[in-house]
Amino acid sequence: MREGSPGRARLAVLALLGSILVPLVTAGLRSVLWVLAGIAALALAAVGVWWILAHTGVVRVLGLVLALAAPAAVLALYAAAGMLWAVCLSLALWALALAAARSALPSGHTASERTATTPRHPWVLMNPRSGGGKVGRFDLVDRARAAGCRVTLLDGDQDVTELARRAVAEGADLLAVAGGDGTQALVAEVAARHDLPFLVIPAGTRNHFALDLGLDRDDPAAALEALAEGVELRIDLGYAADRVFVNNASFGTYAFVVTDPAYRDAKARTTLRTLPGLLTGEDAPRLRARADRTHIDGLQALLVSNNPYGRAVDAAHPGRRGRLDSGLLGVVCVRVGNAAQAARLVRGPGSGGALIRLSAATVVVEADTDTLPAGIDGEHVVLPSPVVCRIAPGALRVRVPRRRLRTSRAGDGAADWPGVVRLALSSLRTP
Repeated sequence: MREGSPGRARLAVLALLGSILVPLVTAGLRSVLWVLAGIAALALAAVGVWWILAHTGVVRVLGLVLALAAPAAVLALYAAAGMLWAVCLSLALWALALAAARSALPSGHTASERTATTPRHPWVLMNPRSGGGKVGRFDLVDRARAAGCRVTLLDGDQDVTELARRAVAEGADLLAVAGGDGTQALVAEVAARHDLPFLVIPAGTRNHFALDLGLDRDDPAAALEALAEGVELRIDLGYAADRVFVNNASFGTYAFVVTDPAYRDAKARTTLRTLPGLLTGEDAPRLRARADRTHIDGLQALLVSNNPYGRAVDAAHPGRRGRLDSGLLGVVCVRVGNAAQAARLVRGPGSGGALIRLSAATVVVEADTDTLPAGIDGEHVVLPSPVVCRIAPGALRVRVPRRRLRTSRAGDGAADWPGVVRLALSSLRTP
């Protein structure tokens, strides 16, 4: 566990006080009005974005104007009143305070590691098309074979799960994948079922799973070091019905959009074309979810993740997970049916707002249909409704290099201000 940093705690407290004092000294109590004006501008901008996404024609154009004009108008007011520099300085100090506060306290948890024995018969599945051809660009086939691996190249028509099962039947004592997260999940399921170590080689486009394991996505070949000098982690796996996910399973609008055949070649255009019907149309899908004992209905989108993310996320641009062995699913729900609810997004995640965040061991997702489209680690599937999502604690043995990047970052968690203040004050009292 990383020790707390009293110096960073003091910096966080001082920066926080500075972010409050700068506008107060500059404008006195009127600064409260300037803050309210900024919040109102953000709320209007959120309404504009809602009109862009949920409507077409003139309303969409008005939404674009509002989304741009509201923040611009407030910035112009700040500049005219001579407050722009104070606002910018206050925001910079607030950002510094958050960064220092999040890095001041101990990380709280480090996944337990154990020394791993060198595998005798490692098997690697490689997707030569993944990540724009990373397998060829980093010479992964020859490097893996030089490390003693048996390499199988995926040609697009093969059953990934069956290939992994066959490798186990033929004596493989480690399974590895050089590819995207969807392929990683399929082979990870086989590894977990046979209690074999699993090696991640980040050769996909995003590789969020590798990132949260501390692997370098810009140097996928470095993951092979885990074969000779590696450690083993026990992490959780998520399940949506009978499908494993290493990152997340998404339901609702995003899952419906990616079913459109045109999405792969024209993502933005397809999204803007299909979202109005999905958000406000007569047949707009509405989800219901039960996260342990919490019931939520009227949802447009739902993201269930293998361990909670450190901040609110969407399915296309998830954040980071501080740990992968909490034994809990992360749940992010979006419930926006009109402009007023869109404006409330400015308040951030809350139990009764438009954006809801929870943690649960089991999540049941259902709708008024027999099936539900879903995105499982970015792969489109159709699952029978209701879909039961669950967590399998410690189900997967992951082999990682002993030397790797940090597995968490300061910017993803909420700042524990009481703890930061206590740390800062305790260091001042120490003789």
